[in-house]
Amino acid sequence: MFESKPADGRPEAMPRGAVPHSAHWGAFSARWDGNDVAIEPYAGDPAPSPILDNFRGALRHEARIRKPMVRRAWLDNGPGPQPRKIGDALVEREWDEVLDLLAGELARVRDGFGPGSIFGGSYGWASAGRFHHAQSQVHRFLNVACGGYVRSVNSYSAGASGVILPHIMGSFEGVSRRNVTWDQIRTHTDVVLAFGGMAIKNSMIAGGGISEHIEPGAMQAAAARGTRFITVGPQRDDLPPEAAAEWLPIRPGTDVAVMLAMAHTLLAEDRHDRAFLARYTTGFEPFARYLRGEADGQAKDADWAAGISGVDAGTIRGIARALVAGRSLIGVAHALQRAQYGEQPVWAAAALAAMVGQIGLPGGGYNYALGTLGHTGRRNNAVPTPTLSQGKNPVEAFIPVARISDMLLNPGAAFDYNGRRLEYPDIRLVYWAGGNPFHHHQDLARLSQAFARPDTVVVHELAWTPMARTADIVLPATMTLERDDIGAAGTDPRLVAMRRVAPPVGEARDDHAIFADLAERLQAGAAFTEGRTVMEWLAYLYEPTRRALAEAGAEAPSFEEFWERGELALPQEPDDGGILRSFRTDPEASPLTTPSGRIEIFSETIAGFGYDDCPGHPVFMASTEQPSAAAPLWLVANQPATRLHSQLDFGAHSQSRKVGGREVVRLHPDDAAARGIAGGDVVRVFNGRGACLAAAELTDALMPGVVQLPTGAWFDPAPDGSGVGAGDGAFCVHGNPNVLTRDVGTSRLAQGCCGQITVVECEKHTGPAPAVRAYAPPVAG
Repeated sequence: MFESKPADGRPEAMPRGAVPHSAHWGAFSARWDGNDVAIEPYAGDPAPSPILDNFRGALRHEARIRKPMVRRAWLDNGPGPQPRKIGDALVEREWDEVLDLLAGELARVRDGFGPGSIFGGSYGWASAGRFHHAQSQVHRFLNVACGGYVRSVNSYSAGASGVILPHIMGSFEGVSRRNVTWDQIRTHTDVVLAFGGMAIKNSMIAGGGISEHIEPGAMQAAAARGTRFITVGPQRDDLPPEAAAEWLPIRPGTDVAVMLAMAHTLLAEDRHDRAFLARYTTGFEPFARYLRGEADGQAKDADWAAGISGVDAGTIRGIARALVAGRSLIGVAHALQRAQYGEQPVWAAAALAAMVGQIGLPGGGYNYALGTLGHTGRRNNAVPTPTLSQGKNPVEAFIPVARISDMLLNPGAAFDYNGRRLEYPDIRLVYWAGGNPFHHHQDLARLSQAFARPDTVVVHELAWTPMARTADIVLPATMTLERDDIGAAGTDPRLVAMRRVAPPVGEARDDHAIFADLAERLQAGAAFTEGRTVMEWLAYLYEPTRRALAEAGAEAPSFEEFWERGELALPQEPDDGGILRSFRTDPEASPLTTPSGRIEIFSETIAGFGYDDCPGHPVFMASTEQPSAAAPLWLVANQPATRLHSQLDFGAHSQSRKVGGREVVRLHPDDAAARGIAGGDVVRVFNGRGACLAAAELTDALMPGVVQLPTGAWFDPAPDGSGVGAGDGAFCVHGNPNVLTRDVGTSRLAQGCCGQITVVECEKHTGPAPAVRAYAPPVAG
């Protein structure tokens, strides 16, 4: 054993041997040697994620924040709207001084403008731990010490689907996470039609952690049995090699046209399941009239869809017939609804599946976002997992999560959302912990302008992310390996004791410790901590799980026994198909939670909202942004394979896939040749909103006319005077595609994120390229 000092200054013995821990991308054991950490994946994981390697070199990286810092301009000028630029000077200050400053500012805003002037951001995946979950901690603090806050709803990943699914089929969780499982597919499914694919890089991740990555093995077993996997999208590798999939290349944003054409084929050839439609759905006839083109004179047939999508008409008809020839499953990836009119592919695929008539059958029907996260395609736990209460938030104001720039730039402006007319609140203080909106959000030039509007921006962060560099007050937070916690997910059959592996870097403190000190200064310390230490909190959060295990007759060790053992197996519920199976079995006894109790192919509710961008049944609407002479290529800005979002972008695995320190943009060889681009070249990717530099990789896994640049490279603006900027837009030398994506809502129904696709041009960058400085600490003021 050796001695170290944690954030609160108490000496504590740190273990030399490996200890259990967990991350969103896997359970593991870790050993700290005083310099770096060694990681060993959980022995029972058949396909461990390589993202675990991002921990290597991360704990003491130069990007880690070591002391509290305050923006020089905020100190000099006081709170108020002001430019907040990455690269501005920050000043080191002692903890007590900064906490006093921050407590005073929170009290000023709370008492002078009300809790409705505080935005509790913290959208992000900060930790698999259920206690040191940054979003829960900051929201609990704001509720207890500040009387509430303005919140965000939904997610960047599923902004459109999370709103429309309850209208047409049922709860998001019910349709996504408790429906068709991989075990069912292994046994029953003949055809998997995956719009947007099922990329393994996405299913490697799960909120709360994941101990066994089952997807590659399940696909391989199903394919060996004869399951036909078909991936529909502009990228061939959105299904893994194990699936032995057929690739149906399609122009981005045109999936709905193909779905409608398949539905038209079933209708025209009388192959649709009339009995299922009559008993389990409502509103088929208006949709059928649309498919026939009775109102607009255009039948939505395969020839029509072929001209829009680039998919052969005969292929469309053939797949439609295959869907009804055996047990078939239709899936829609998050990617499709992260675009303008993103509600439509979710709805159109559900309508197509209803016409096939297999919804609710084992391995058949419809499963939204299967393979998008490690939560999907699995059984649910039969006992609750630890959850920290965030308290009660009395503030009614909220925004859809992807509308933060709109809110900050347009206080008091009206907006539509899910049938309601709302107003953006006037935000004076933004409090962010454990998240990086410069990864999630679109049009970063606009986002930078938005963050100039509040009086104060506060961030807890473990490293100098772009969000930390934009803040006025930056508080260094511990990394997950530097604290004790419990890892748990509702679909993972293993509870993990996340034991501290290494001492905190510098003066970093746990978020909970920071909030406890702030709450004390605001006369709310006892209410926030409830008098518990961290270990007492962990025991308290563990108790409902232990009690439920005991009531079920399962092994229910004490907290001390669990902590010493390091893990605990949890019982799981039967693979019963959830709400859709129950509904199919007895629709009268188990109706859906939609207004009609049925699958709504036509929604009277949505039609009643009067939204021209989301009418009462699924329709095809082409994006208002299309390739042009100035921007002739589609850009797919999808999730990265080397990290979770932008987390640990400086980690070893993430860095191993960059070229010259820059993110890699993939191009089809024909598109590269037309522009004189070779593999490894530095490429400028640009449009009217901004530009970025990236390293070129040529591949025929993309269809011509499409380039792909993943999100997550930390936004690294070009230095002033570089001469390679993008006019008034943002310019990133590191390869962040959100300098290019547009900041508009999917529709007035959901106001979801449209960050998946946009249009760009590419050219070989000539002359010296600015150095990447994304991880360098800021200038000291």
